[in-house]
Amino acid sequence: MIKLALPCLLLLALSSALAEPAKVRLWPQGAPGARGDSDKDQPFLLVWPAPKDKANGAAFVVCPGGGYGGLAADHEGTQVARWLNGRGVSAFVLHYRLGTSGYHFPIQLLDVQRAIRHVRAGAKQYDIDPGRIGIMGFSAGGHLTSMAATMFDEKPEGMTQDEVDQVSARPDVAAPTYPVISMTEGFGHKGSRKNLLGPADTDELARHVSTELRVTEKTPPVFIFHTDEDTVVPAENPVAFYLACRRHGVPAEMHIYRPGPHGVGLFLGDPVLGSWSRHLDDWLRNQGFYKPVKRAALSGRLSVNGTPVSWGSVIFTPEDPAAPLACARVMHGNFKLDEKSGPVQGRVRLTVSYSAADVPGLETADGTVTTQEQKPGAGAWSIEIKGGDKLSLEISR
Repeated sequence: MIKLALPCLLLLALSSALAEPAKVRLWPQGAPGARGDSDKDQPFLLVWPAPKDKANGAAFVVCPGGGYGGLAADHEGTQVARWLNGRGVSAFVLHYRLGTSGYHFPIQLLDVQRAIRHVRAGAKQYDIDPGRIGIMGFSAGGHLTSMAATMFDEKPEGMTQDEVDQVSARPDVAAPTYPVISMTEGFGHKGSRKNLLGPADTDELARHVSTELRVTEKTPPVFIFHTDEDTVVPAENPVAFYLACRRHGVPAEMHIYRPGPHGVGLFLGDPVLGSWSRHLDDWLRNQGFYKPVKRAALSGRLSVNGTPVSWGSVIFTPEDPAAPLACARVMHGNFKLDEKSGPVQGRVRLTVSYSAADVPGLETADGTVTTQEQKPGAGAWSIEIKGGDKLSLEISR
């Protein structure tokens, strides 16, 4: 037996020092179809505003999972909200109604639409941008996220007609995480279907809420994380959703890791599996979600000692860490970026990479060279991007 005496650093004290989130009911006067006045009957948001010194105006509605029978509100709610806060994003953790409390479709769609509308309608109050509201959910909450991303124009029975319900329920980005997607295929999650549809369950209704069939050109950009080892909700679910996005021209990014059981949450303690959230962070940044900016089209040429680089890259890093990065692939000395993928306008730092084969006699561990210097001792390249620029970059070694 191995016993370790670890020093107590009281790191958990930091968590207890954080302010408690505000609790806001989605329908202050009572939710449509509610059977009572308790929390299980009245859906609500726990509001985690971004710290003022980090706030960038973006927001996420977060949907914990639990098979539509419970809510994993800690590792798929509170922990996620704090992670988002660390990136300057305000978080709204949704406690939606559940099948185990007698609530079935379309109640859950009604709740998630109302949550997005509430955040957007209260944008001024919450100090957020109404055009940068995302939704993120886990497992069954991932299915709810996918319904929000594909069924935002649907008007569920019981929808009220107050001022909040006049606002769009379409999220600007969506991140279904190890999501339930299909309610009809053999790889679907039977427990989620039972709890969501209840006694009204029919194949027709199950098909209606199978979101791989509901994707359209209006579906917002999508980020997906899953694991190959997940046997509770197999990876066929997100793959079907991703392929539907491909068919309809919806920008989508998917990461399927080999290891990992179902329900891992952020899992930041795992140096490999926990890296999925860094991919999400990069994706949100390069979507312009953290900071909307103007990007510039440009083209250029990269040479080393007067010879065009055979294969390399030029990275444009803005001064603002929240603004999107841009990376141009160099082939035969040439590179080109359009306005969608180009660098932000303003001052950027250049990082250049190229093959060591472009410099006869130069050897490196991995065969590539990365430099931010035009000449030894000259300092990092820093230029002003205006749009439509043509760059000529020369490396001397």
